[in-house]
Amino acid sequence: MARKQLPIGIQTLAKIRAKDCYYVDKTPIALRLIAQGSYFFLSRPRRFGKSLFLDTLKELFEGNRALFEGLHAEQHWDWSVKYPVLRFSFGGGLLGSVEDLRASLDEQLGTFEARHELPAEYPDARSRFKRLILRLAEQTGQRVVVLIDEYDKPVLDRIEDQDVALQLREVLKDFYSVIKDSDAHIRFALLTGVSKFSKVSIFSGLNNLQDITLDPRYSAICGYAEHDIDTVFAPELPGLDRDEIRRWYNGYNWRGESVYNPFDVLLLFSHREFRPYWFESGTPTFLVKLLTRRRQFTPALESVFEFSSLLSSFEVDNISTEALLFQSGYLTVDRAEQLPGRIGLHLRYPNLEVKTSLNTSLLAVLCGDQDGPARSVLQMYRLLQAGDLAGIHQLLHSFFASIPHDWYRGNPIAQYEGYWASVFYSYFAALGLDMVLEDATNQGRIDMALRWLGQTWLFEFKVVELVPEGRAIEQLQQKNYADKYRASGPVHLVGVEFSRESRNIVAFDTLTFPTPSPPEGGEGVRPVACVQIIQRPPSPPRGERECAARPAAGRWRGARHRTACISPAELLF
Repeated sequence: MARKQLPIGIQTLAKIRAKDCYYVDKTPIALRLIAQGSYFFLSRPRRFGKSLFLDTLKELFEGNRALFEGLHAEQHWDWSVKYPVLRFSFGGGLLGSVEDLRASLDEQLGTFEARHELPAEYPDARSRFKRLILRLAEQTGQRVVVLIDEYDKPVLDRIEDQDVALQLREVLKDFYSVIKDSDAHIRFALLTGVSKFSKVSIFSGLNNLQDITLDPRYSAICGYAEHDIDTVFAPELPGLDRDEIRRWYNGYNWRGESVYNPFDVLLLFSHREFRPYWFESGTPTFLVKLLTRRRQFTPALESVFEFSSLLSSFEVDNISTEALLFQSGYLTVDRAEQLPGRIGLHLRYPNLEVKTSLNTSLLAVLCGDQDGPARSVLQMYRLLQAGDLAGIHQLLHSFFASIPHDWYRGNPIAQYEGYWASVFYSYFAALGLDMVLEDATNQGRIDMALRWLGQTWLFEFKVVELVPEGRAIEQLQQKNYADKYRASGPVHLVGVEFSRESRNIVAFDTLTFPTPSPPEGGEGVRPVACVQIIQRPPSPPRGERECAARPAAGRWRGARHRTACISPAELLF
C-alpha cells in the first residue's frame, strides 16, 4: 500500500478527499446516528476530530456524493434528497466578551442569509436564527439540519472570569433554545463541544437532546480505533514500535471501543518520534491551577470513581474536578459498574502521554519552579539506569531542598498532609516509566512499583515528624511486595520517610533482592537477600550482621552505606 498525505490540521472532508489523504471512514457511525433520532449532543476532548465528523455530516446531508466514493455511505445513503444545512462554529479565535459573541453570531447568520438570499428581518440573533430555519424549510421544501461545533468554547475561554462566563452562557442559552422551538422544521441537530453543561444552564431550553457521550455504540465516533492504525495507516508503521504507539496514544474510552488520539497519531507519523503533541498543543493552565487550589492528592488520579450523571454536568460556578478532568480528556473510562438506577464509572489516565505530561505540569506548580523538575527528572533516569540507590537518595534530598521556603508560606497546598506524597508521586509519574500504585491515601502514604530495564523498585513514602520511625521499609517487607516481582529480576525496596518540619527526607532505607538462582547441586532459591541500608544519624545500625565477603564499614556518619546478608525470615523482624 502506497503512503498518502497526512491530513494534519485538515477539518473538511472535501479537502481530505481532494488531496488523497488518509481517511478513516466514519460514515457507518454517521448513518447509524442519523437513523437513531434527530437531536444529539457529543462531548469529546479538544483536537479529537469533532469538526471533521460534523463536516462529514454536512456533506452527507447536502448530497455531495462524489466525496463518498468508496466509502460505506456511497451505497447506503439516499442521494436523491438534499437538505439545507446550517453549520455554526465557535472554534476560531477568542470571544472574550458578550459583544464579541454577538458579533460572531451576527457574522455567521449574515453569511447564511446572504448565501440563500434571505435578508435579515430582525436585529437579535435568536429571532434571526429562528426565522432563518423557517424560511430555509419553506424555500427548499426540506427540513433543516443544524450542526454546532465547539458550542461551549466562548464560555470555556473565559472560565476564570466567572461573571463574564455566566453572561456568555446566557447568550448561548437563548440562542440554542431556538433548536427546540423549531422542531417542526428541523431534520437533524448535533451539538459538539468539550464540556457538558447541566440541563439547568445552557440546555434548560433544549432538553430534547440525546447525550451520546457515554453511549458505548459511539465510543469510537471520533479518534482512530486499533484496526484503523493497522489498516488505514499501515504504510506509516515501519520503523515505529507498535507497542509504544499503543502505550503513548491509545486508551481513550467512553464505555465502548478504545481509540487513539488522532492529533497525536498524525504528528507521530509525520515527525517519527514519540512526544506529547496533544498536551503541548494546549497546556491546561486552568486545570493545573484548579487542582492545586483544591489540594488534589495526585496519586488518587490513578484511579477515580464517579457516577456518570455527575461526569455529564458542568457548571461555571461549580466545577467538579472529576467532570473537568474527564471531559477535557485527562481521565477516561476504565470500566463501568451498573448500580441500581445509575452507572458508576472507574476512571484512569488514558495513556502515557497524558500521565507524564500532566504530572510534569503539576510538579512544576507543586514546587513553585517551572524548570527545576524537568532537570531533576532527567538525572533520575540516569540513576535508575545505573541502579545507583545512593544517588537516588541524594537527588531526591536535593530536589526537596530546592523548593523555596517562601513557597510553603504562600501556597495553601503545601499545608496539607498529602502535599509531600503528591510531589513524590508526580515526580516519578513524570518519568514515563511503567509504574503501578499498590495503595494510596491522602494521608501521605504511597506504595509504588516502578519497573524498568528488568529491575523493579518498590517505594513506600511516609510523612512523619522530625524523628524517623523506620516504618516505611518495614511496611514494604511485611506486605511481601517483592515476592510477585522477583522472578522478573532484581527488586529494590525503598522506604522513604519525610519530615514536614524539616521539609526533607529524614530516612531512606533500601533493601535489594537479587535475581533468584538455585543453589549448587540442588533445587530451589537461595534464602539470601542483600540489603543496603542508608543509615540515618544519630541512630546506630539496627542488628544487621556483617557479610563475610565485605570489610566492616567502621563508624556510621551521615548517610553512609552498609551491605549485609540476611535470610528472608529475618526480614520480617
